[in-house]
This record gives sequence, C-alpha cells and structure tokens, in this order.
Amino acid sequence: MSTESKPQTKSAKVITLLSRAKGATIAEICKATNWQQHSVRAFLTSLRKKDFVLAREQRGDDATAYRITQNPSNLDAKGAV
Repeated sequence: MSTESKPQTKSAKVITLLSRAKGATIAEICKATNWQQHSVRAFLTSLRKKDFVLAREQRGDDATAYRITQNPSNLDAKGAV
C-alpha cells in the first residue's frame, strides 16, 4: 500500500487561500499557482459563476484581498469545483 497523497490542484490551493480569515490577494494567488494576474481574475469570476460568494476587502497594507464568504451548497466534501 502506498501512503502517497494525491497532489493538490491549483484550484484547491486557491480555494484554501480564499477561505482564510484574511483571504488572499491576487499577488499571493499568483505566487502560489504561478498564474498570471488575468488568469487569477478569470478564476475568481468562474468561482462566482459557480455560486461562491466572494468579498473584496481592503487590507491595512493597501492591498485588496478576496475572501470566500459563502460556499455553494452543491460543493462536494473534498472541495472540488
């Protein structure tokens, strides 16, 4: 038996970042996924279309952070989108 776990997808990484209390900035998501800014913004749009509710908040360091405030009811337990 192998104890190797399945590699985490970039989508799951982003959802984890956005689920934090402080959320995540576009720059943080770019760094975690190696995506460009326009790709991150497109992914955020796709989450909204999948009924995620995202809050856009201003951080104290003048960065704009995005945070998931509500997951869609049809999201499975593994966090797959």
